[in-house]
Amino acid sequence: MCGIFGYWDRRQQALPEEALRAMAQTLVHRGPDDEGIRHQPPRGVALGNRRLSIIDIGGGHQPFVSDDGRITVVQNGEIFNHVELAAELRAQGVRLDTHSDTEVILRLYERDGMACLKKLNGMFAIAIYDAREDALYLARDRIGVKPLYVFDDGQRMVFGSEIKALWPALGGQRRGMDLEAIHHYLTFNYIPAPWTAFDGVRHLMPGTWHKYTRGTHVHTERWWRLADQQEQDFGFDAWSEEFMALLDDATRIRLRADVPFGAFLSGGVDSSTIVGLMARHVKEPVKTFCIGFEDPRYDESAYALQAAQRFGCNHTREVAELNMLQRWPMVLHHLDQPHGDASFMPTLRVSELAAHHVKVVLTGDGGDELFAGYDKYAQFFARPDALALPPSGFARSYFDSISLFSPDAKSALYRPAVRKLLDGIDSFNAAAKPWFDEARHFDRVNQALYLDMQLLLSGNNLVKPDRMGMAVSIEARTPFLDWHMMEFAFRSRGDTKLSAGGDKKHWFKRAAAPLIGEDLAYRKKQMFTVPVGDWFKGELHGWLRNTLQGSDVINRLFEPAAVAALLDQHRDGSANFTRELRALAALALWDQGSASGGPAA
Repeated sequence: MCGIFGYWDRRQQALPEEALRAMAQTLVHRGPDDEGIRHQPPRGVALGNRRLSIIDIGGGHQPFVSDDGRITVVQNGEIFNHVELAAELRAQGVRLDTHSDTEVILRLYERDGMACLKKLNGMFAIAIYDAREDALYLARDRIGVKPLYVFDDGQRMVFGSEIKALWPALGGQRRGMDLEAIHHYLTFNYIPAPWTAFDGVRHLMPGTWHKYTRGTHVHTERWWRLADQQEQDFGFDAWSEEFMALLDDATRIRLRADVPFGAFLSGGVDSSTIVGLMARHVKEPVKTFCIGFEDPRYDESAYALQAAQRFGCNHTREVAELNMLQRWPMVLHHLDQPHGDASFMPTLRVSELAAHHVKVVLTGDGGDELFAGYDKYAQFFARPDALALPPSGFARSYFDSISLFSPDAKSALYRPAVRKLLDGIDSFNAAAKPWFDEARHFDRVNQALYLDMQLLLSGNNLVKPDRMGMAVSIEARTPFLDWHMMEFAFRSRGDTKLSAGGDKKHWFKRAAAPLIGEDLAYRKKQMFTVPVGDWFKGELHGWLRNTLQGSDVINRLFEPAAVAALLDQHRDGSANFTRELRALAALALWDQGSASGGPAA
């Protein structure tokens, strides 16, 4: 796990060395162990890396450079099948000098070009400069586990693993706010890729690579599509066998590390299954980590302890303060963008706990989106018209059911000048409809899940373990998002995931029960969050009102009376605007921290 950064200047004008060093400095938390930069000023190109040393501690220094010096490679992430790929290369007579997965990328690229991406099983963002073509390539993993941001003004392109890494290359100046991105944020509670909160800064799409040459055209290629799967009929026994075999293998290869590793364990079906599979493949007890709360409404730690005892884990639990709002500015600093999801705060807290013991954790992320684990799926498909609606009506109805602010609510919130600027920009058409169009051959349940795989995961739910883990220099690995498992999930019918009676993770729980036990498999899902809505009614209402009413961005964009109405109705209990107010508060705190250049006090 690392942070990567660099630039490409079409005029072959060099970026100052001090700017590159400053870019590296913004990513030290992602890579505290090592730094490497290959700068070729006459060509106007540099690739850099800050390294968190996980595999081949001594030999994995980046960038990796080809024998003739013409190809340079840096990556952020891990290639979990690098052992098998290295064996394949050596069998063909290719020399490998290290055990680093990044050297494997270099040698595969020399052999296969960008087609090498299809052989990689991992999480990655990769930059390759090929002097033979005088071209720079940027690539991102299949589903967007690892981030990669780009700013390109037509003359110079700069890239980095986090948005803050771009600013030193732009003279230290942050870009202005992207109003359309904020418009989409109010719909989704996060900013969907490729938009970002900053004008001109874009998030490279998952499963995509870009080629930059001296011309202004950027060649873009989608190298993997989850929608290429076709649903199949499975009986439960065959489905269960394949499911458990795939997840076991995905877990096994994610245990490859030359440093201590462990797992986040909530006691839910996802993390319990991962820990149960980990225990099959290690000689020492699995190190597991959870945080608990004094308030039983939000405390899952008893279930985590039950799972830890079942699998003989070395379990670390810590009772955390329930009110974590003092962490919010720091969370938003690491995110670089507004996110309304309160669970980033406890995720940071459990990451801090784990970082005292390990450098790698496995997590259960992705299981809910692949196998219908959220209540929202059962609630939507309980509607009598959910399956009867025409395709366009279904897509819009599901989108409406997951939207934070509806189009009418956004319009009522905006000041007139802002409303005029955004007139005609529809978040459904811009961000959601293209994914529904790709997924039309799937059944309705899988269409809903496909949208969340493409938007919610890369836009929010994978940002969480990456940024919160990287904030304290630990790497999060996600076995459920192994590409074999993702493709299997979308070859599986929707009714294997959400039953006609509304049972979520329908076959998943049944398949995992022999491993984790009936109690853990079938216990009610509990969200990893904190009671922000209650605080916004009571003890923190004054803080919230002052934060919103004193915010530059809130006052620039929104009608004061509309914001006051949300506050008043939430406080008096006539409406529950927890999520809406949380999103506005995150926007205000992000703007405050962004304007000051760091986390707000």
